[in-house]
Amino acid sequence: MKTKLVKVQQIEDCSMQMKEAAELIRRGEVVAFPTETVYGLGGNGLLEEAVHKIYEAKGRPSDNPLILHVCDMAMTESLVQEIPETARKAMDYFWPGPMTVILPKAEKVPSCVTGGLSTVAVRMPAHKTALRLIQEAKVPIAAPSANTSGRPSPTKAEHVMEDLDGRIPMILDGGAVKVGVESTIVDFSEAVPVILRPGRITKMELEKVIGCPVRMNTAFLGKDNGVPKAPGMKYKHYAPKADMTIVLGERKAVIAKINCLAVKQKELGNRVGVICTDETVEEYTADDVVSVGRRCNMETVTAKLYDVLRGFDHKDVDIIYSEGFEEEPLSEAVMNRLVKAAGHKIIRI
Repeated sequence: MKTKLVKVQQIEDCSMQMKEAAELIRRGEVVAFPTETVYGLGGNGLLEEAVHKIYEAKGRPSDNPLILHVCDMAMTESLVQEIPETARKAMDYFWPGPMTVILPKAEKVPSCVTGGLSTVAVRMPAHKTALRLIQEAKVPIAAPSANTSGRPSPTKAEHVMEDLDGRIPMILDGGAVKVGVESTIVDFSEAVPVILRPGRITKMELEKVIGCPVRMNTAFLGKDNGVPKAPGMKYKHYAPKADMTIVLGERKAVIAKINCLAVKQKELGNRVGVICTDETVEEYTADDVVSVGRRCNMETVTAKLYDVLRGFDHKDVDIIYSEGFEEEPLSEAVMNRLVKAAGHKIIRI
Protein backbone atom coordinates (compact mmCIF):
# COMPACT_ATOMS: atom_id res chain seq x y z
CA MET A 1 0.00 0.00 0.00
CA LYS A 2 1.26 3.48 -0.86
CA THR A 3 0.59 6.07 1.84
CA LYS A 4 -0.53 9.46 0.50
CA LEU A 5 0.71 12.50 2.47
CA VAL A 6 -1.53 15.57 2.14
CA LYS A 7 -0.54 18.95 3.63
CA VAL A 8 -3.61 20.74 5.02
CA GLN A 9 -2.31 23.81 6.85
CA GLN A 10 -4.88 25.85 4.90
CA ILE A 11 -8.12 23.84 4.97
CA GLU A 12 -9.83 26.19 2.55
CA ASP A 13 -7.34 25.17 -0.14
CA CYS A 14 -7.76 21.42 0.50
CA SER A 15 -11.49 20.80 0.12
CA MET A 16 -10.99 18.03 -2.46
CA GLN A 17 -8.40 16.26 -0.29
CA MET A 18 -10.66 16.54 2.77
CA LYS A 19 -13.54 15.02 0.82
CA GLU A 20 -11.23 12.22 -0.31
CA ALA A 21 -10.17 11.54 3.29
CA ALA A 22 -13.81 11.60 4.47
CA GLU A 23 -14.79 9.16 1.73
CA LEU A 24 -12.03 6.79 2.86
CA ILE A 25 -13.44 6.97 6.41
CA ARG A 26 -16.99 6.28 5.25
CA ARG A 27 -15.78 3.27 3.21
CA GLY A 28 -14.18 1.68 6.26
CA GLU A 29 -10.56 2.71 5.58
CA VAL A 30 -8.28 4.51 8.05
CA VAL A 31 -6.75 7.99 7.83
CA ALA A 32 -4.19 9.68 10.08
CA PHE A 33 -5.09 13.26 11.01
CA PRO A 34 -3.92 16.00 13.39
CA THR A 35 -5.65 17.05 16.58
CA GLU A 36 -4.47 19.65 19.08
CA THR A 37 -3.09 16.85 21.31
CA VAL A 38 -1.42 14.26 19.02
CA TYR A 39 -2.04 12.80 15.57
CA GLY A 40 -4.87 10.26 15.50
CA LEU A 41 -5.40 7.15 13.38
CA GLY A 42 -9.07 7.40 12.47
CA GLY A 43 -11.70 5.03 11.16
CA ASN A 44 -15.50 4.93 11.06
CA GLY A 45 -16.41 4.37 14.70
CA LEU A 46 -19.66 2.61 13.78
CA LEU A 47 -18.05 0.00 11.48
CA GLU A 48 -16.40 -3.03 13.06
CA GLU A 49 -14.33 -3.53 9.89
CA ALA A 50 -12.79 -0.07 10.26
CA VAL A 51 -12.07 -0.55 13.96
CA HIS A 52 -10.27 -3.82 13.25
CA LYS A 53 -8.14 -2.03 10.63
CA ILE A 54 -7.08 0.48 13.29
CA TYR A 55 -6.02 -2.31 15.64
CA GLU A 56 -4.23 -4.07 12.80
CA ALA A 57 -2.31 -0.99 11.62
CA LYS A 58 -1.18 -0.15 15.16
CA GLY A 59 -0.56 -3.68 16.36
CA ARG A 60 -2.80 -2.65 19.26
CA PRO A 61 -4.43 -5.10 21.74
CA SER A 62 -8.16 -5.19 21.05
CA ASP A 63 -9.12 -4.88 24.75
CA ASN A 64 -7.69 -1.34 24.80
CA PRO A 65 -10.68 0.99 24.23
CA LEU A 66 -10.76 3.64 21.50
CA ILE A 67 -11.97 7.23 21.70
CA LEU A 68 -14.82 8.32 19.42
CA HIS A 69 -14.15 11.80 18.02
CA VAL A 70 -17.21 13.95 17.37
CA CYS A 71 -17.91 17.37 15.83
CA ASP A 72 -21.00 18.47 17.79
CA MET A 73 -23.24 17.65 20.75
CA ALA A 74 -25.90 16.00 18.58
CA MET A 75 -23.37 13.38 17.50
CA THR A 76 -22.28 12.94 21.12
CA GLU A 77 -25.84 12.39 22.33
CA SER A 78 -26.37 9.71 19.68
CA LEU A 79 -23.48 7.67 21.13
CA VAL A 80 -24.40 7.64 24.82
CA GLN A 81 -27.36 6.69 26.99
CA GLU A 82 -27.25 9.80 29.16
CA ILE A 83 -25.09 12.78 30.03
CA PRO A 84 -24.94 13.64 33.77
CA GLU A 85 -25.04 17.33 34.71
CA THR A 86 -21.40 17.28 35.81
CA ALA A 87 -20.34 15.90 32.43
CA ARG A 88 -22.43 18.44 30.56
CA LYS A 89 -20.85 21.31 32.51
CA ALA A 90 -17.38 20.01 31.68
CA MET A 91 -18.21 19.51 28.01
CA ASP A 92 -19.80 22.97 27.72
CA TYR A 93 -16.65 24.56 29.15
CA PHE A 94 -13.78 22.45 27.79
CA TRP A 95 -15.11 21.36 24.37
CA PRO A 96 -13.82 21.57 21.76
CA GLY A 97 -10.61 20.72 23.61
CA PRO A 98 -8.29 18.14 25.14
CA MET A 99 -10.83 16.36 27.37
CA THR A 100 -12.36 12.91 26.81
CA VAL A 101 -15.49 11.88 28.71
CA ILE A 102 -16.50 8.32 29.54
CA LEU A 103 -20.25 7.68 29.63
CA PRO A 104 -22.63 4.68 29.33
CA LYS A 105 -22.66 3.73 25.65
CA ALA A 106 -25.63 3.64 23.32
CA GLU A 107 -26.52 0.35 21.66
CA LYS A 108 -25.26 1.54 18.26
CA VAL A 109 -21.65 1.74 19.48
CA PRO A 110 -19.83 -1.50 18.55
CA SER A 111 -18.29 -3.41 21.45
CA CYS A 112 -14.98 -3.54 19.57
CA VAL A 113 -14.69 0.25 20.11
CA THR A 114 -15.15 -0.04 23.87
CA GLY A 115 -13.06 -3.14 24.52
CA GLY A 116 -16.26 -4.96 25.44
CA LEU A 117 -17.20 -2.45 28.15
CA SER A 118 -20.62 -0.84 28.67
CA THR A 119 -19.07 2.64 28.54
CA VAL A 120 -17.68 4.68 25.65
CA ALA A 121 -14.99 7.38 25.48
CA VAL A 122 -15.94 10.51 23.50
CA ARG A 123 -14.03 13.69 22.62
CA MET A 124 -14.57 16.82 20.51
CA PRO A 125 -11.11 17.92 19.30
CA ALA A 126 -10.12 21.59 19.02
CA HIS A 127 -8.40 21.34 15.65
CA LYS A 128 -9.91 22.66 12.43
CA THR A 129 -8.68 19.74 10.33
CA ALA A 130 -10.02 17.13 12.74
CA LEU A 131 -13.42 18.82 13.02
CA ARG A 132 -13.68 19.29 9.27
CA LEU A 133 -12.86 15.61 8.67
CA ILE A 134 -15.58 14.47 11.09
CA GLN A 135 -18.09 16.88 9.57
CA GLU A 136 -17.29 15.69 6.03
CA ALA A 137 -17.38 12.00 7.03
CA LYS A 138 -20.68 12.49 8.93
CA VAL A 139 -19.75 9.68 11.35
CA PRO A 140 -17.94 9.58 14.69
CA ILE A 141 -14.27 8.77 14.08
CA ALA A 142 -12.65 6.17 16.34
CA ALA A 143 -9.03 7.20 16.75
CA PRO A 144 -6.13 6.23 18.98
CA SER A 145 -2.75 7.90 18.45
CA ALA A 146 -1.33 7.30 14.95
CA ASN A 147 1.71 5.25 15.93
CA THR A 148 2.53 1.59 16.26
CA SER A 149 1.45 0.35 19.68
CA GLY A 150 3.89 1.12 22.48
CA ARG A 151 5.86 3.76 20.57
CA PRO A 152 5.89 7.48 21.52
CA SER A 153 2.78 9.20 20.22
CA PRO A 154 3.17 11.29 17.03
CA THR A 155 3.13 15.07 17.28
CA LYS A 156 4.18 15.62 13.64
CA ALA A 157 3.13 14.01 10.35
CA GLU A 158 6.68 12.70 9.87
CA HIS A 159 6.30 10.71 13.09
CA VAL A 160 3.22 9.04 11.61
CA MET A 161 5.04 8.33 8.36
CA GLU A 162 7.93 6.81 10.32
CA ASP A 163 5.62 4.27 11.98
CA LEU A 164 2.80 3.69 9.49
CA ASP A 165 4.14 4.36 5.98
CA GLY A 166 2.77 1.63 3.70
CA ARG A 167 0.24 0.48 6.32
CA ILE A 168 -2.45 3.16 5.85
CA PRO A 169 -3.78 4.94 2.73
CA MET A 170 -3.55 8.61 3.82
CA ILE A 171 -1.98 11.03 6.30
CA LEU A 172 -3.33 14.57 6.66
CA ASP A 173 -0.35 16.77 7.55
CA GLY A 174 -1.44 19.73 9.67
CA GLY A 175 2.01 20.54 11.01
CA ALA A 176 3.20 20.14 14.60
CA VAL A 177 0.46 19.85 17.24
CA LYS A 178 0.13 22.40 20.05
CA VAL A 179 -0.64 20.43 23.20
CA GLY A 180 1.64 17.44 22.67
CA VAL A 181 0.13 14.91 25.11
CA GLU A 182 -3.15 13.04 24.85
CA SER A 183 -6.40 14.35 26.30
CA THR A 184 -7.42 14.22 29.94
CA ILE A 185 -9.84 11.27 30.28
CA VAL A 186 -12.63 11.72 32.83
CA ASP A 187 -14.99 8.90 33.78
CA PHE A 188 -18.42 10.37 34.40
CA SER A 189 -20.12 6.97 34.59
CA GLU A 190 -19.34 6.76 38.33
CA ALA A 191 -20.99 8.68 41.18
CA VAL A 192 -17.77 10.66 41.68
CA PRO A 193 -15.96 11.66 38.46
CA VAL A 194 -12.54 10.02 38.07
CA ILE A 195 -9.58 11.17 35.97
CA LEU A 196 -8.33 7.96 34.36
CA ARG A 197 -5.59 9.63 32.34
CA PRO A 198 -4.14 13.06 33.19
CA GLY A 199 -3.63 15.59 30.43
CA ARG A 200 -3.56 19.33 29.77
CA ILE A 201 -6.82 19.85 31.73
CA THR A 202 -5.96 19.40 35.39
CA LYS A 203 -7.95 18.05 38.34
CA MET A 204 -8.12 21.54 39.88
CA GLU A 205 -9.45 23.09 36.68
CA LEU A 206 -12.08 20.37 36.29
CA GLU A 207 -13.29 20.65 39.89
CA LYS A 208 -13.60 24.42 39.55
CA VAL A 209 -15.83 24.06 36.47
CA ILE A 210 -18.11 21.21 37.58
CA GLY A 211 -18.33 22.29 41.23
CA CYS A 212 -17.68 18.94 42.88
CA PRO A 213 -14.71 16.73 43.91
CA VAL A 214 -12.89 14.67 41.28
CA ARG A 215 -10.80 11.60 42.06
CA MET A 216 -7.45 10.93 40.38
CA ASN A 217 -6.67 7.36 39.31
CA THR A 218 -3.00 6.82 40.18
CA ALA A 219 -2.62 3.40 38.58
CA PHE A 220 0.00 4.86 36.23
CA LEU A 221 2.46 4.96 39.17
CA GLY A 222 2.22 1.17 39.58
CA LYS A 223 1.50 -1.91 37.52
CA ASP A 224 -1.76 -1.84 35.60
CA ASN A 225 -3.93 -4.91 35.89
CA GLY A 226 -7.34 -6.03 34.74
CA VAL A 227 -9.54 -4.60 32.01
CA PRO A 228 -8.55 -1.05 30.98
CA LYS A 229 -11.45 1.39 31.01
CA ALA A 230 -9.65 4.02 28.95
CA PRO A 231 -6.81 4.15 26.42
CA GLY A 232 -3.30 3.87 27.82
CA MET A 233 -4.14 2.29 31.20
CA LYS A 234 -2.84 -1.24 30.73
CA TYR A 235 0.06 -1.60 28.31
CA LYS A 236 3.53 -0.10 28.03
CA HIS A 237 3.32 3.11 26.02
CA TYR A 238 5.42 5.94 24.64
CA ALA A 239 8.65 3.93 24.89
CA PRO A 240 11.88 4.78 23.07
CA LYS A 241 14.02 1.86 21.90
CA ALA A 242 16.73 2.40 24.54
CA ASP A 243 16.21 1.28 28.13
CA MET A 244 14.92 4.20 30.21
CA THR A 245 14.85 5.06 33.93
CA ILE A 246 13.34 8.06 35.75
CA VAL A 247 15.22 9.66 38.65
CA LEU A 248 13.11 11.57 41.19
CA GLY A 249 14.17 13.84 44.06
CA GLU A 250 15.70 17.21 44.87
CA ARG A 251 17.29 18.83 41.82
CA LYS A 252 20.98 18.73 42.86
CA ALA A 253 20.66 15.15 44.11
CA VAL A 254 19.02 14.04 40.84
CA ILE A 255 21.76 15.67 38.75
CA ALA A 256 24.49 14.04 40.87
CA LYS A 257 22.81 10.62 40.68
CA ILE A 258 22.30 10.71 36.92
CA ASN A 259 25.89 11.83 36.33
CA CYS A 260 27.11 9.01 38.59
CA LEU A 261 24.98 6.45 36.76
CA ALA A 262 26.21 7.79 33.42
CA VAL A 263 29.85 7.30 34.44
CA LYS A 264 29.16 3.70 35.48
CA GLN A 265 27.36 2.98 32.20
CA LYS A 266 30.22 4.46 30.18
CA GLU A 267 32.65 2.17 32.03
CA LEU A 268 30.49 -0.74 30.82
CA GLY A 269 30.79 0.52 27.25
CA ASN A 270 27.26 1.98 27.02
CA ARG A 271 26.33 5.35 25.55
CA VAL A 272 24.01 7.38 27.78
CA GLY A 273 21.24 9.86 26.99
CA VAL A 274 19.69 12.27 29.48
CA ILE A 275 16.27 13.96 29.36
CA CYS A 276 16.34 17.15 31.40
CA THR A 277 15.05 20.74 31.30
CA ASP A 278 16.42 24.10 30.19
CA GLU A 279 17.25 24.86 33.81
CA THR A 280 19.63 21.89 34.15
CA VAL A 281 20.84 21.07 30.62
CA GLU A 282 24.37 22.39 31.30
CA GLU A 283 24.80 20.24 34.41
CA TYR A 284 25.08 16.82 32.76
CA THR A 285 28.06 15.00 31.26
CA ALA A 286 26.32 12.19 29.35
CA ASP A 287 26.81 11.43 25.64
CA ASP A 288 23.50 13.02 24.54
CA VAL A 289 21.79 15.55 26.81
CA VAL A 290 18.42 16.85 25.58
CA SER A 291 16.16 19.43 27.19
CA VAL A 292 12.43 18.70 27.03
CA GLY A 293 11.47 22.29 27.82
CA ARG A 294 11.30 24.73 30.71
CA ARG A 295 10.34 23.43 34.13
CA CYS A 296 8.97 26.89 34.88
CA ASN A 297 6.63 26.55 31.87
CA MET A 298 5.35 22.99 31.72
CA GLU A 299 3.39 23.55 28.52
CA THR A 300 6.75 23.61 26.74
CA VAL A 301 7.45 20.17 28.24
CA THR A 302 4.18 18.59 27.10
CA ALA A 303 4.67 20.05 23.63
CA LYS A 304 8.18 18.56 23.20
CA LEU A 305 7.99 15.34 25.23
CA TYR A 306 7.17 12.82 22.49
CA ASP A 307 9.46 14.52 19.98
CA VAL A 308 12.34 14.13 22.44
CA LEU A 309 11.50 10.48 23.16
CA ARG A 310 11.35 9.71 19.44
CA GLY A 311 14.54 11.67 18.83
CA PHE A 312 16.53 9.28 20.98
CA ASP A 313 15.68 6.47 18.56
CA HIS A 314 17.89 8.27 16.04
CA LYS A 315 20.76 8.70 18.50
CA ASP A 316 23.27 5.98 19.30
CA VAL A 317 22.37 5.56 23.00
CA ASP A 318 21.90 2.38 25.01
CA ILE A 319 20.52 3.87 28.24
CA ILE A 320 18.34 6.93 28.93
CA TYR A 321 17.96 8.64 32.30
CA SER A 322 15.20 11.20 32.73
CA GLU A 323 14.51 13.82 35.34
CA GLY A 324 11.07 13.47 36.91
CA PHE A 325 8.32 16.01 37.64
CA GLU A 326 6.31 16.09 40.85
CA GLU A 327 5.17 19.50 42.10
CA GLU A 328 4.91 21.48 38.86
CA PRO A 329 1.62 22.21 37.07
CA LEU A 330 0.85 19.40 34.58
CA SER A 331 3.34 17.10 36.36
CA GLU A 332 0.71 14.32 36.49
CA ALA A 333 0.32 14.40 32.70
CA VAL A 334 4.08 14.36 32.07
CA MET A 335 4.81 11.66 34.66
CA ASN A 336 1.98 9.50 33.32
CA ARG A 337 3.81 9.34 29.99
CA LEU A 338 7.35 9.10 31.39
CA VAL A 339 6.47 6.26 33.77
CA LYS A 340 4.89 4.30 30.92
CA ALA A 341 7.86 5.02 28.65
CA ALA A 342 10.26 3.79 31.33
CA GLY A 343 8.25 0.64 32.01
CA HIS A 344 7.78 1.84 35.63
CA LYS A 345 11.55 1.96 36.32
CA ILE A 346 11.97 4.76 38.88
CA ILE A 347 14.84 5.66 41.21
CA ARG A 348 13.91 7.97 44.06
CA ILE A 349 16.74 9.89 45.75
